[in-house]
Amino acid sequence: MLIGRKQEKQELLDLLESDQSEFVAVYGRRRVGKTYLIRETFNNRLAFQHTGILDASLQEQLEEFRQSLKSAGYRKCPLPTNWHEAFHLLAKVLEKSKAEKKVVFIDELPWMDTPNSNFVRALDHFWNGWASARKDIVVVVCGSATSWIISKIIMNYGGLHNRLTRQIYLRPFTLAECEQYSQSRKLGFTRRQILEAYMALGGIPYYWSFLKKGQSLAQNFDRMFFSEHGEMTREFDALYASLFRHPEPHIAVIKALSTKKSGLMRSEILDMTNLNDNTTFLKTLKELEQCGFIRKYTCLGKVSKDALYQLMDNFTLFYFKFVQENRNQNPHFWTSSLNTPVYNTWSGLAFERVCLQHLPQIKAALGFSAVISSAHSWTFKPKPDDKDSTGVQIDLLIDRNDGIINLCEMKYANDTYTIDKEEDRKLRHRQSVFVRESKTKKAVQLTMITTYGLAQGGYADDIQNQVTMEDLFKDV
Repeated sequence: MLIGRKQEKQELLDLLESDQSEFVAVYGRRRVGKTYLIRETFNNRLAFQHTGILDASLQEQLEEFRQSLKSAGYRKCPLPTNWHEAFHLLAKVLEKSKAEKKVVFIDELPWMDTPNSNFVRALDHFWNGWASARKDIVVVVCGSATSWIISKIIMNYGGLHNRLTRQIYLRPFTLAECEQYSQSRKLGFTRRQILEAYMALGGIPYYWSFLKKGQSLAQNFDRMFFSEHGEMTREFDALYASLFRHPEPHIAVIKALSTKKSGLMRSEILDMTNLNDNTTFLKTLKELEQCGFIRKYTCLGKVSKDALYQLMDNFTLFYFKFVQENRNQNPHFWTSSLNTPVYNTWSGLAFERVCLQHLPQIKAALGFSAVISSAHSWTFKPKPDDKDSTGVQIDLLIDRNDGIINLCEMKYANDTYTIDKEEDRKLRHRQSVFVRESKTKKAVQLTMITTYGLAQGGYADDIQNQVTMEDLFKDV
């Protein structure tokens, strides 16, 4: 059963109605459901399908490609000696197909690009020299290595430059889609449990497939992450190894970012990792950003050179806070961590990231979806000789074109959140410092984003806007 993906599915089906040949790249991080989407959409309408092999030699890749050609009907297919021959044989198969639209699906394309194989050149020649001249070919390619797909296919400046007719970025599930998925598998989770699962797993369908009905969320996490043969115990290494051919600098960067809630500047990352400030470092940051693991953002009022890099991947954050810390191999490490200071710190950080991943839902709840707006963070650090001022960190500001700025405070709590006198003082201090230092002329509204809302009365009455967990589950 295909959950969500209505727009992406329709884009793929539209290819069958096109009056020209189509070349489309579907990309997104590992385990997000690219292969499942394509196979479910085209069902039995694939004229040819093939999957590259991880870490295989050119000879092994070509042999496997021949097997796929045989499965497509070329019973006495010869073994190609290079990729040009391989794609020439594919053209022969497609020429014999009686399908009105001949759909070619090549999965894990980056793995086929072995060193010195001239794979991309051969693919370029197949498309430009044969497929694009026809009107009945649909070539769909995808792969987990998002950075490869972007650099070699989408942003290719050689023969494939501007040859893609479409590109589809497959995003992780939203909370609403994860709820639909949970219901389809009869997991019986409450929205609070779905939210907590999302805080650790993100919206990655493959990770959610390991959750078993009849087990509590805590039991599922103990089994998946901390048992000896848990489905997720080795996912971290597999994830980065599959995405990047040399993942060591990528892992060094995200390790550094995992230590700082609001993120680090480029110079700070270099200091913490001992990496060289060169094109390889810039490429590492770009690839992590393209794959959705980190985000680059500039605080409101700052210039681009002051940009911060922040770890955004839910699973990676969970790995560093818990899986990596389970040094005694405790199979019940998650259960024993619940409601500890480490858990409370993580849940606050993870909830903030979930909020940032659901900005459309927050804007809808606040009633300004149609208003042009931008999301920012903001930091104020007083000068060293200013003994009377204190620093301020605001993790989410929504700057609107209707003359309003929402100063958002995100709090994860087990019950309705109570604003006491000290919390009220901190909120008003942040608001006043922001208005003073930013010199904004817009109205600045305090906005609380919580799990169950605010406890009524007292200081809560002075909060202009509220967003709750229920709002984050809206399908907008």
